Amino acid sequence: MFDFALPSLDAVVLAPTVIVALTGLLTLAIELFSPRRNNNAIVVTSIVGLLIALVTLGAGSFFGYGSAPLDTAAGALVRDPLGVALQAILVIGTILVVLFSEPYLRERRVPFAEFYPLILWSTTGGMLMVGTKHLLVLFLGLEILSIAIYVMAGMNRGEARSGESALKYFLLGSFASAFLLYGIALVYGATGSLSLEAIPVALIREAGLPHTLLLVGLGMMLVGLSFKSSLAPFHQWTPDVYQGAPTNVTAFMATGSKVAALGALYRVLDVYSGAFAQWAPAVGLLAVLTMVVGNVAALAQRDVKRILGYSSVAQAGYVVVAIIAHAKRPADVGPESMVFFLLSYVLTTIGALVVVGLGARGEKEPTDLDDLRGLARRSPLAAGALAFFALSLIGLPPLGGFFGKFYVLGDALRAEIPSLAIVLALTSALSVVYYLRLARAPFVDAAGDNVGKVAPASRATLVVCGVGVLAVAFLSVPLFKAVGLGADSPRVVTNR
Repeated sequence: MFDFALPSLDAVVLAPTVIVALTGLLTLAIELFSPRRNNNAIVVTSIVGLLIALVTLGAGSFFGYGSAPLDTAAGALVRDPLGVALQAILVIGTILVVLFSEPYLRERRVPFAEFYPLILWSTTGGMLMVGTKHLLVLFLGLEILSIAIYVMAGMNRGEARSGESALKYFLLGSFASAFLLYGIALVYGATGSLSLEAIPVALIREAGLPHTLLLVGLGMMLVGLSFKSSLAPFHQWTPDVYQGAPTNVTAFMATGSKVAALGALYRVLDVYSGAFAQWAPAVGLLAVLTMVVGNVAALAQRDVKRILGYSSVAQAGYVVVAIIAHAKRPADVGPESMVFFLLSYVLTTIGALVVVGLGARGEKEPTDLDDLRGLARRSPLAAGALAFFALSLIGLPPLGGFFGKFYVLGDALRAEIPSLAIVLALTSALSVVYYLRLARAPFVDAAGDNVGKVAPASRATLVVCGVGVLAVAFLSVPLFKAVGLGADSPRVVTNR
């Protein structure tokens, strides 16, 4: 009677996201049915599940999947080089956060096993955001990502700042989600479709009110994604929430949430490239404000988590430069620079926040610059690692941070937007001041003992992040080729 056919499902396209989601369910089941004071089994299960998801992301070629884009679930989910690369970065970042979380949470006396399924489901939401060209799935992924973070940010119920950060993030996040949803509704009204691929066609075909609706819809979606990306002037929540949330949650917000939001922003602006002249001035102003505000505000900070919060604001501005460059010259500028920058940023930021979290003791977590003084005497590895990561954030060669900024600058010049390249260079030079303060603090002598013995899991995280930041610059070409990015692009080689 009814002619109804279910959409076909491709297991290889779905596998990475489904594996992460199912791992979250498995860790929850372990916590429910075998509650223990020790969460090691849950941690191991989380990391194994994430590693399997990472393998499936890289193993697509063995099943006949090359770099050609594929979709499944009636086009709702896609497997393309950009999606694979960003999902891999999300999974790598989550593995590193999970690895150091258990010793940190035990020191803070909040060893809640629920943290692990929450971060896995939040990662699932991020993977949906960067692996779809369907606006409804994008919104669904954003909500899955955000709701889990709201809970994780307020996990330390004994500290007022943690509850405050969760409430602030929830209220502002809900406000931003409403903007995104209204923007999606306007785009649907103009195109009759929720697919991003319908937008370029509509921009060419439609005129008058539909065209206006498309641009207004873009503006509203931009507000929602700018909040999640911490773009100025939608960044006000960032330093407060980063400071109040547990440090392992801050590490995930600063990396996973940002990668997902910037990846989604890339896809949205990519399909709007046909209207570049209409939106470029506004988005360019956002990029400039973000780079300037992030770096200038960081100069006045004493709390390390607030410094890294404003630093993450500035870093988001650098990524937006790469996104604008691609939208202006899609034939000449690909996503390689953005992917490389985000990978090095994730490794660097997580490594730095691991060091910040080493001083946690119960309800006390000293995060002022003065609290780092004497760290070199108490833990040379932690002090050296923090200085190393700060130098990478500065952009000192041959570290990953240098090549990330170098690639983005090259994209801006290739796309003939020298004004953004100049602002990037000047604000990056300004950041040297506060990054050097951060690198110097552990080597200034002081009494006290804010950091004791570094747990093996934290030490392993520092080593992996440090090696990654150093090695990623020399492995960029094979990494890009592995996911189909830059395989035939000589600029990836010549830039380095």
